[in-house]
Parts: sequence; structure tokens; C-alpha cells
Amino acid sequence: MASTASLRDHLLNDLQGIPGTREFHLHVLVSSPRKFQGLFPFAQPRPRSYLQDILVLLSEQSSPDSPRILTTAIEASVYNIPATSCAIFYVSKVDTTGQSTSPSPAASLVRSLLVYYADPATRPVSADHLWIHLFARAQSQYLFPNSADYAGKRPLSDVKLCTWWKRVLTEVADGVNPRGTCESLIKLYYMLPGYSQLEAEQSLRRATAASSDATGTSWTYGHPYSQTEIPLPCPAPSPEHNLGHFIPTFEDDPKSRFMDEIGCTPDAEGIRSPPRKRLRTLAHGNAADVPREAAAEKERQGGKEQRILGELGKVSADEFWERMSFRQECVAGAITGFFTVGISRRSPQSAPGISPLAPLPGQVSCQLNKRVLSSLMTGLEFSTVERSIKATETLEGSIRGLCEGMTPIPTPRPAAQTRDSDRRTPEPELSRGLLAPPSTPPRRGDAYVADVSPNPFPEPVTSLETYHSHIYGTVCVSNTALPPKVQTGAEAAAGASTGGPGPNVTVLAVRKKKKRVE
Repeated sequence: MASTASLRDHLLNDLQGIPGTREFHLHVLVSSPRKFQGLFPFAQPRPRSYLQDILVLLSEQSSPDSPRILTTAIEASVYNIPATSCAIFYVSKVDTTGQSTSPSPAASLVRSLLVYYADPATRPVSADHLWIHLFARAQSQYLFPNSADYAGKRPLSDVKLCTWWKRVLTEVADGVNPRGTCESLIKLYYMLPGYSQLEAEQSLRRATAASSDATGTSWTYGHPYSQTEIPLPCPAPSPEHNLGHFIPTFEDDPKSRFMDEIGCTPDAEGIRSPPRKRLRTLAHGNAADVPREAAAEKERQGGKEQRILGELGKVSADEFWERMSFRQECVAGAITGFFTVGISRRSPQSAPGISPLAPLPGQVSCQLNKRVLSSLMTGLEFSTVERSIKATETLEGSIRGLCEGMTPIPTPRPAAQTRDSDRRTPEPELSRGLLAPPSTPPRRGDAYVADVSPNPFPEPVTSLETYHSHIYGTVCVSNTALPPKVQTGAEAAAGASTGGPGPNVTVLAVRKKKKRVE
């Protein structure tokens, strides 16, 4: 049976090892499972899947008398596919405000969250195989509006962000095996579109002093859709399968946009006009035309799904990734990375009769999760310390109020600060004025059909007891602080070029030698 261990307690326990002295305040929102048919919209038949939303918010205090400040936020999704006993953990966004005490807790928080779902002993989803997916794209801000304006925030560059994710995922893979009595089968894949394997390895190696593979964990440069050791989430019927059985569709993901274009591309014969309907002439005795019209209509209905597939049946996985290197998100001047981790280890058998839609204790409704995320993205800002303190107080008070059944309204921002540009996450500077920012277009045609069948379980009702037992938690950390970091010559030059702080330089005055007068 899937573990009912609290995600909040697991994260708080791992935060205790962070160096320094401070107090962390954690809010964890996990929605109850709901039916979702958009994970493999082009698969035939579509596998039944269940979706959960995850939102993790971390704030900290440097001392008991200081105010709280939000420092880290994680948005993720978990998909459960019972047909193949697989689960997909998709990391949508990770962001920081840059106002945390050094070292930042972001890496520890992300690693702890991934290990919680990767390890079958703690995984709250009944699945034998877990796939972790993420798309690494460097931006100045993701979840904290206007945090890019804070002078202390130092976003990672494109290469360093890919290196950071590779190192974190390596630590996740190394942390899963020692926890169990038997070894797990772990496969790690990554791709930097537009780069060969040698170029990708050299780029990531130059971005860090220590190799991310120092632990011996093996990475494969490529995609996981050709391997057969770990089952893929979507069962692919043979021989009639297409690319839609392999690549999952996520919200605001470049792979999803490309899949949508390929799936709706007409065949080589071009777009045809709909056939003209023939008039029924029963009154004139041409009854033989009716069966022919019915057969033609049936043929048109039968070919409808085939037209939706477009070129998905002709494009292989290797060709798909080769063409991805020419996509807008991958040629805008910055390196992007796709990371996939497969972990296979049989989990304890779930008790018979338990529905995958059954909510676990502490889970909230998806609407509550969406309201908190919308409040974070549209009604708050983190450009200064004072505004961050106010935003933290507003958001944490809203979460508590929603759990108590109240609906607090965030303090409205001044009119001068409510421009549309303030409500959107800006694109990288390199893409401004060159290419339009990518966005997920609406689904075309009948490629996506929503499942409207009712959920047999009611939406969870939160309370103050749920808030204190599963959502909110705090932990005091008092560990030895890290020694001051010594900058190398390259780091000092990089800091000087970006206006960042460099090492202290002592300027020596040179005394001129007096000339002797003879």
C-alpha cells in the first residue's frame, strides 16, 4: 500500500541539515487526485490517468524577532497511470526571491521533494515505476513577480542552470538506492537541443569546478523512448502506435507545443475540402443512394481520428528530438535542457479495492491550490525587502484563511503597479525584440477530449486541524555556517562584468623617487 507519510514532515526533516542559523516556515499544498485525459491526448486509446497539483512555499526568519520572507517556491504535478503501474512527476517551476540567508535552501528542498516521490517507501502513489520530467530554461523569475528587480537576486545562467539540475537529479538517484533493501533500476537521460553529446558534456563541465558525475551515476545523452528496461507510462499497442504514445504532454512545455503542431499537420496530399453531401431522393425512387451515403459518412467518421494524428505516425522519436533543436525555445540564444529520470522498483502492493481517486489525509481541493497560486502570481510582488515581507504576510495569511473557510482578499496594489507587464514573467533579455515569447496555444479540433465522468469522492474539506497537521510546519536550524567562499579569477571577472560583488582589492600607493639636484 502506498505510504501515507507526510510530505511536510519529510521536507522539514531534510531542511534541518542546512548550514547556518535560521527558522524555516513551510507550506505544502497537495491536491486530491482527479481524472485527467490530457497527458497523452494523441494516444489511441488514451490511457486513464489521475492528476495531482503540488505547491511548496518556503519562508524563513534570520532571528526570532525578524519578519518572515518567502525565499523558495516549487510548482509540480504528479500523474498516476494505473494501466502500466507508472507515475510521472513533472517539475513545472522552481523560483527563489534571492532574499535567503546563504546557502539557499532551494537545492535541498527540491532534492527532498523528488526523493519523497522517487523512493517507493515514501511514495504516496501506488506505482512501481516513476518518471521525473523537467525542462530547464533560464529566466530571471518564474513564480515571484518582480523578484528580478531585487538587487540581491542572482539567477543562474543557462549553462549553470542545466548543470544545477543535473547535479540535483544525480543526488536524487544516489539517495534512492541506500534507502531500500534492494537496488532500484535507475536510468538518467538529458538532452541539450542543438548540441552533440561531446558539446553538451564540455559545456556542463566548464560550468562547474566539480564534475556532476563524481558519484559514479551514469547519464545517457538522449531520450528514454527506445529503452525497454523500464516500462513507459503509456501502453503502446503494436503495430499501430505513434509518437503520441511516447511523449507526454505538459502545460506550457515546448515538447507539447511541437507535438500539437505535428499532430495537426495535414498529410502530403494537403488539406481537403469536405465532401459535398448528396441530397436524399427517396421520393424519386433512388433508395440505393441511402446505403452509399451512410457508408460514406461512416468512412468519414472512421477516418476522423486518423486525420487528427497528422504526422505523428511518421515521425520517430529520434527525428522529433532532432527537429526540436530548431524550435523557437531552443534557438533563442540560450541553452535549454530536457531531463528525464526513470526509477523502477516494485512498491508494496496496494490493498484491493482502493480507488486511485481516493484522497489522502491532508490533501486539499485543486481549486484551493489554484487560488493560492493565482494570488501569488497576480496580487503580490517581491522587488524589495519591504514588499516581500508584506507579500509573505498576505499569502501565508490567505492560506490559513482558506483552510479555515474564510476568503481573505489580498491588499490591492496601487494603480501604478498593476500594469499587465508587472503580472507576467518576463522573457530572457536575449529573446526581447527578436522572437515572440512562446506560449501554449489552445488545443485544435478534437485532439483533446475532456473526461466529464464524475468523481465518486467529494472534494476534501480543509480545516484548521488540517492546516496545522499537514500543510504548515516550522523548524529551527542551528548548524555550523559555511566558510566564506573564495572566488577564483574567472568568478571575479564574471562578477565584475555583471556588476556583481568581487573580491576585496587593496590598492598600493607607489611613491615616486625624488630626483637629486646637483
